[in-house]
Amino acid sequence: PEVCLRLEVGPNAAVHSPLAVQNGFLHMLVHSYTAELFMSFLTNLGPFLEDEIIPEVIPMEIEVVDAKITLKDDSPRIYPTSPGPVPITLAVDHVIVKRRDDGVFYLTAPQGEGSPKQEKPVSVLQEQKAPVECVSAAPAAGTRGLQLKEVPELQRELQTMKIALAEANMDKARLLQEIRKYNPLFQL
Repeated sequence: PEVCLRLEVGPNAAVHSPLAVQNGFLHMLVHSYTAELFMSFLTNLGPFLEDEIIPEVIPMEIEVVDAKITLKDDSPRIYPTSPGPVPITLAVDHVIVKRRDDGVFYLTAPQGEGSPKQEKPVSVLQEQKAPVECVSAAPAAGTRGLQLKEVPELQRELQTMKIALAEANMDKARLLQEIRKYNPLFQL
C-alpha cells in the first residue's frame, strides 16, 4: 500500500482555500490498501474521537484508490450453535473526501471529462461504495460479445449464491431445532 501525506501552510496554501493560509491544507492519498478490522475496533473509536475543545477546521482532501476493508464481527455469540456473522467487505475503487472551510466533509467521485461536478455533503465520514461495473450503450453485436464473456462469471456467482442459500437454510433448520429443544410448541 502507498500512503502519501502533504501538509501545506502559509501563503502558498491559499490556492486550496482562504482558511488554509492560517490553518493549513492536508492532502492524503491512500492507494492499494487492504485491511481486516474487527467491529469492536470501530465501536471503541468513539472515546478517542471525543474532545471537550472544538478543534480548528483544517481544509483537507483525502483520496482513496483501490482499497478493500473487511469488517468482522467479534461480539459474543448469542447462540453457541450459530456459525456466526459473515464478514462485510467494503471495496473502494476511487473516492475523494474533501473538507471545506465550513467543516463539512464532501464525498465525491473522480471527475472525468465532460461529466458535471457534483458533491454531496456528509456529516460523518462515509466511504461505502460497492464496486459497480458500467456498460455503455453499444451496437447489438458488441453487447452480445460482452454478455457472452460475462456468462461464466455469472454462472460462478449463481453457484456461490446457491451454496450460500443452502447453508443459510441448514442454519435456519439447526436454529429451529435448537429453539424447539427448549420450547417444543414454538412456531415460526
